[in-house]
Amino acid sequence: MWTNWAGDQRCEPAVVERPGAVGEVVGAVERAVAAGHNVRVAGSGHSFNGAVLTDGTLVTLERMGALLDADPATGLVRVQGGMTIRALNEALAGHGLALANLGDVDVQAIAGAVSTATHGTGVTLRNLSAQVRALQVVTAAGEVLEIDGGDDLLAARVALGTLGIVTELTLQAVPAFTLRGVDAHAPLAEVLDRLDERVDGHRHFEFFVFPHADTALTRSNDIASEPPRPRSPRRAYVDDVLLANRAFQLACAIGRAVPSAIPALNRLVTRLAGSSTRVDRSDRIFATPRLVRFTEMEYALPRAVAADAVRAIKATAERHAINFPIEVRFVAPDDALLSPAHEREAVYVAVHAYTGMAWEPYFRAVEAIADEHGGRPHWGKRHFQTAATLAPRYPGWDRFAAVRARLDPEGAFANAYSDRVLGPARVPG
Repeated sequence: MWTNWAGDQRCEPAVVERPGAVGEVVGAVERAVAAGHNVRVAGSGHSFNGAVLTDGTLVTLERMGALLDADPATGLVRVQGGMTIRALNEALAGHGLALANLGDVDVQAIAGAVSTATHGTGVTLRNLSAQVRALQVVTAAGEVLEIDGGDDLLAARVALGTLGIVTELTLQAVPAFTLRGVDAHAPLAEVLDRLDERVDGHRHFEFFVFPHADTALTRSNDIASEPPRPRSPRRAYVDDVLLANRAFQLACAIGRAVPSAIPALNRLVTRLAGSSTRVDRSDRIFATPRLVRFTEMEYALPRAVAADAVRAIKATAERHAINFPIEVRFVAPDDALLSPAHEREAVYVAVHAYTGMAWEPYFRAVEAIADEHGGRPHWGKRHFQTAATLAPRYPGWDRFAAVRARLDPEGAFANAYSDRVLGPARVPG
């Protein structure tokens, strides 16, 4: 039985393969195809939808998690697809390197994070897939392809595992840098009224707001000239585990048991969220532990509609029993064919529901707002779209379909989720 991190996606694959080298991946694919199994790859389980699910062959790259090469002069690094972002960050730091931007979770396998267009925040910075310069992919035919340009690369950077198994990646890193991270309260109305000023004024800017609260929790990260000042292990434990997770989990559990208490609890959690300033290595500022279980949906909308969309989504959240904040981040355009930020500045708005609480009515209502703005869902999170509704939102849709049809013409890497959101593997007519 395979289960995702949230505990709400499960499958019982007929075969689980744990290859330790590229040749073993080829063998696993060949065995699966011969048996008539479809093939999916599991990373760390941080997808909230059915992207991984299969009753055929499930491949995990947990034994393929090494940094293969790093060139500090060019910043180019070669990594295996099963390497976690946390392990990659530590290895890069040893070479005086870092990734230019990251999300706030670092336990994902790098291949899965890239393939679903995982992102951080920063209006001048693109998502993680844009840092890919080449990929090694094992196809359904058992070929080992090095993809380093053209539509093949634009498709493979964000492919949901439908082109083959990504065994290695070449990433563009940058010289290691230090960030000053400032968490602060601000009136939500003021944040929304002067949103462009805040977004453009920081290298990284994001904010959170709870339903029924009028205060935003803002987070601004900027390059610092001073050396890192890491927190003590005790301070980190108190801040990140006891306060940010355990106390919050208690509030969520109370809200689940007594939904009428949620408005007051959300305002209390907002007041208790501390203001702070930290100076540390970039990846330590980006990443925060996530110990409270939830499910999530996230949409990339045109940046210009950010304030209006947040107002509408917050009003919608307040009509449901929701004790998680709305999260708002900003990402630069990129050219991956299925990137939710393809060719437009994006505001990403994420909504969550605590484990064991109703999520579908809320998520459907939020998705209706996103649809009004041509929203594109995060490929690793919940949504209700289909290939028919998504194709018009992606100018490169048919180009991706053509690459997929050529590399996986029989749909060996398809599953129910990919069939729903991408359609069958075929050349568009």
